[in-house]
Amino acid sequence: MKTSKSLNFSFELFSKEQAANFHSKRVGETRVGEIVTENSVASSKFVLLGIEESAGPLANNGFSGSENAWSAFLTNFLNTQIHKNFEGKEIAILGSIKNVNPPQSIEEAKTQVEELDAFVLEILNLELTQNQIPIVIGGGHNNALPLMRWSAQTTELNCINIDPHADCRNTEARHSGNSFSTALEEKTIKSYSVFGLHEAYNNQFILDFLEKHACFHTYFEDYLLGKSTLLADFEKRLNKLNPIEKIALEIDMDAIALMPSSALSPSGFSVNEIRSVCLTLKSTHSKVAYLHFPEAAPKSQIEQKIVGKALSYFVRDFVGK
Repeated sequence: MKTSKSLNFSFELFSKEQAANFHSKRVGETRVGEIVTENSVASSKFVLLGIEESAGPLANNGFSGSENAWSAFLTNFLNTQIHKNFEGKEIAILGSIKNVNPPQSIEEAKTQVEELDAFVLEILNLELTQNQIPIVIGGGHNNALPLMRWSAQTTELNCINIDPHADCRNTEARHSGNSFSTALEEKTIKSYSVFGLHEAYNNQFILDFLEKHACFHTYFEDYLLGKSTLLADFEKRLNKLNPIEKIALEIDMDAIALMPSSALSPSGFSVNEIRSVCLTLKSTHSKVAYLHFPEAAPKSQIEQKIVGKALSYFVRDFVGK
C-alpha cells in the first residue's frame, strides 16, 4: 500500500483474494473474474484503475457517493461472461486509490483535491507505461486533470468529453468543476470538445470561456430537436482531429438520464447511446490515451446495480473484439 503526501489517500494493488469478494463461479461458465485477475498488468493493453473518493464533487458544492462506483462496477463486471467474443486477454486490474480521511468541509475538500491530483499522477507514472490505456472508474471529474497531465507528458493531447456540464469554472481552487479550464490554461491539452451540454446548467462565464478557447461544443437540446445524433457528431469530431495526436476520452455519468450520479438528472442520453460511442471507439484504440468514467454516485443496492451494470457494458464494449 502506498499513501499520498498528507496521508489522505492510499493506493492498493488489486489481488486475487479481493477478487473472490466480487465474483462467484458457476459450473459450465467462465466469468471475467476468473480470467482478468490472472492477467499481468505490465503486459496488458487495457488497465482498470478505481478511484474511491468524492472530495472533488464536495469541493464543487456537490454530493458524496462517487466513492462507491468502483466496487459497484467490480461486483458486476467480474461476474460477466468470458466467451469467443470477449476473451478478456488484454485487460487487467491495477487497483484503487481510496480517500481514507474524507474531508469534513468544502475548504478541506479543495485542499485534498490538490493532494489527489499529485497522487493520481504519481501512481500512473509508477505503474503504467504510455503504450497502455488506463480505464479509470469512480471518483469525481476532478481526476480528469491528472489523467490529462499524465497523457500529455509524451504526446499532443486532444480531449473529448460527454457531459451536461463543461467543467470550465474558474481555477482559483481545485474541484470537480474546473479540470478542463485548468488543463486549457496550463496548455496541458491542445483542444477540448464537449458534447451534450445542458443549456440550463452552464453559466455565462463557462460559455465565454468555451468561446475564448475555441472549444467545440454541442447542446443536448439540439439532439432533442433531431438536428443530429451524439454518435454522428462524435464520429465527425474524431475524424477531424489529427490522427497522430492522442485523445483523452471523458464520459461523465451525469450525462445519462436518471443515472445515480453526483448531479442526477431526469434528462440526458440513454445508456444505449453511450454504449454506441464505446463500441465505435474499438476502432480507434491506437488514438486513445485513456478512458475515464467519473461521477457515478450509487448509494442504495438498486443504484449500485444500475451503475455497476452500465459501467460493465461500457468497458466490455470498448475493449471487446
